Amino acid sequence: MGWRSLFTFFFFLATAAFTKAAIGPTATLNVANKNISPDGFTRAASVVNGAHPGPLITAKKGETFKLNVVNQLSDVTQERGISIHWHGLFQKGTNFMDGAAGITQCPIAPGSSFEYSFSADHAGTFWYHSHFGLQYCDGVRGPIVIYDPLDPLKFFYDVDDEDTIITLSEWYHTVAASIPGIPVADSTLINGKGRFPGGPSTDLAVVNVQQGKRYRLRVISISCDPFFTFSIDGHNLQVIEVEGNAVRPITVNSIQILIGQRYSVVLDASQPIGNYWIRSLPSTGNRNISTNFDGGINSAILRYKGAPNSEPTSIKQTTIHALAETDLHPLISPFAPGRPQANGADLTVDLAFGFNLTTRKFSVNGAAFEPPTVPVLLQILSGARTAQELLPSGSVITVPRNKVIQVNIPSGLLGGPHPFHLHGHEFSVVRSADAGRFNFLDPVRRDVVNIGETKGDFVSIRFKTDNPGPWILHCHIDFHLIAGLAIVFAEAPDQVSKANPAPESWKNLCPAWDALPDDVKQPIRVSST
Repeated sequence: MGWRSLFTFFFFLATAAFTKAAIGPTATLNVANKNISPDGFTRAASVVNGAHPGPLITAKKGETFKLNVVNQLSDVTQERGISIHWHGLFQKGTNFMDGAAGITQCPIAPGSSFEYSFSADHAGTFWYHSHFGLQYCDGVRGPIVIYDPLDPLKFFYDVDDEDTIITLSEWYHTVAASIPGIPVADSTLINGKGRFPGGPSTDLAVVNVQQGKRYRLRVISISCDPFFTFSIDGHNLQVIEVEGNAVRPITVNSIQILIGQRYSVVLDASQPIGNYWIRSLPSTGNRNISTNFDGGINSAILRYKGAPNSEPTSIKQTTIHALAETDLHPLISPFAPGRPQANGADLTVDLAFGFNLTTRKFSVNGAAFEPPTVPVLLQILSGARTAQELLPSGSVITVPRNKVIQVNIPSGLLGGPHPFHLHGHEFSVVRSADAGRFNFLDPVRRDVVNIGETKGDFVSIRFKTDNPGPWILHCHIDFHLIAGLAIVFAEAPDQVSKANPAPESWKNLCPAWDALPDDVKQPIRVSST
């Protein structure tokens, strides 16, 4: 090999390690099974483009995503169908691209592909994940960022790139469908890396900063079950965005972040050059991981330029200034929809929850949600219109177009705190958990809300029905969703067909899936012994 070839070869190796991993807005997502060891323990997983988390997907506001999902799954112990939900993106006019299996589509069959095409119509921090069974707990998840060239928040930071995106998740040493009893994670992963007690000292994720600059950290919980308490030793965090919504800046040093929630926080790299622990303490976990950071568990590293390549010796902050949801207020258009009073919506929906100890199923208004074999959208397009006609029976609420809907959600359900996510909309949280009062003047807007743990309390959200289609409202603890903790709003069903002209490729999904044998549609549960 000549010197020019050698130079080219080594240059390729050097640059490959630093190549930006972001893809989009047009890209292919190959979903396949692979053995991975993000915390040092090797197990089978389902991954996107060979990695967990999957690649960052980006676009500029106003662009169109064209994301071709190729199903190469074959592991019989994991889900082999797939659908992808683009969490926080509203799919106006593209309800069929929302990716919720049983609601807006049938799963993509093994060996097949489907292109999701939809608008990047608003900027912010989002994520994508499988919305079929427990599949995303086995690895099918990753971040999305839509950048605004005219970002009104640019004044607050100097650096905003893919290297300052932080994903928080848990990891199980057993495939999700075979977890016995109540799921309890074995480790916490930050940007896909972590450690577990008694395991090897694997490499931790590193976030690099330069002293004197301000960094926009986009913190995303892509968890399946636990929530996290997030902090960085020696640094405050200025919250400027909540789930695609700019908020009036507020400075804290600790953030409780539930599944599906996202925060942009500004970190001022003004501390002495060194290494600092990034901490993500889970609410639950095996081997006491929910109570300590021993040996680098639940941790990553903030590394200043010029600091040694070593693990931090920084101390966890003792004075805590925790983020409260009631302290978050929209920077633009702060008012909640509807009249500024408790009964000020056009339609109020009161939810009631239950849990059956025998069946271990949750219920909403007396019904445990079971995804129908015919997606709700296909039922509507086939002529069904009313809640009585739509399946699953008792789990569909029809609502008219261009009305303000208030949903009152009771707190105190066992297994909480429960993060509730609404597809197709953001909502104003006019009554937060444990607030004891309403706020119609400037409540935070988001798409995942903590419904609280205080019995007798309740949370209220408001949204406007400006997006015809079936949209699921569900607990984002994935194990609770498959146990029935969900309900569907069928929004303006008589206008769905006109508002959402479905492509032929979407129409072909159900026949391909329905033709598969039942043993392909369900994973085989295996013993963990």
